[in-house]
Amino acid sequence: MDKSPEASGRRRSGGGGKTNLASCVVATVFLILVAGALVVVFLVFFRPRDPKIQVDSIQFPGFSAANGTVSFTFAQYAAVRNPNRAAFSHYDSTLQLVYAGNQVGFMFIPAGQIDGGRTQYMAASFAVDSFPLPASPPPPPGAGMEVESRMRVKGRVRVLRFFTHHVEATATCLVAVSAGDGAVLGFRC
Repeated sequence: MDKSPEASGRRRSGGGGKTNLASCVVATVFLILVAGALVVVFLVFFRPRDPKIQVDSIQFPGFSAANGTVSFTFAQYAAVRNPNRAAFSHYDSTLQLVYAGNQVGFMFIPAGQIDGGRTQYMAASFAVDSFPLPASPPPPPGAGMEVESRMRVKGRVRVLRFFTHHVEATATCLVAVSAGDGAVLGFRC
């Protein structure tokens, strides 16, 4: 057996390779755990959420009914809340009015931006052209007709300035309207 210092040095360095490999494995596992923890924190604190729409009021100014047809101006007031930390840029948003399954009114909501954690109040109104009531017997004075308001706000939220997440919110309201004078009898969203 060779007892020279060179031979014993070779034996010691051979065992050091296993130690280095074990250290690399431990460091890799640690980095994976840190990366996983960062992903969890990111998903908990920076997860993009859809905005919330609350319809506050609906009105029908300028309502007229004659010869089995109605025409009016539709006005809706709503609050859109951005629950995210980042600004919400909305575009391609719409408000439509449906009666008896047919669209009777429509408008685009202008594009805009709602800062993080803020609420933006929106007022929208448009004229609805004359449309016929169903051919069934005309409703007695003071009776109601039911229309449906559909508001859709969609856009994007930037997360940590690098990632873009598309979000969308909708609000559908059933509105009971007096067929005689256009008074709102009630609405449910």
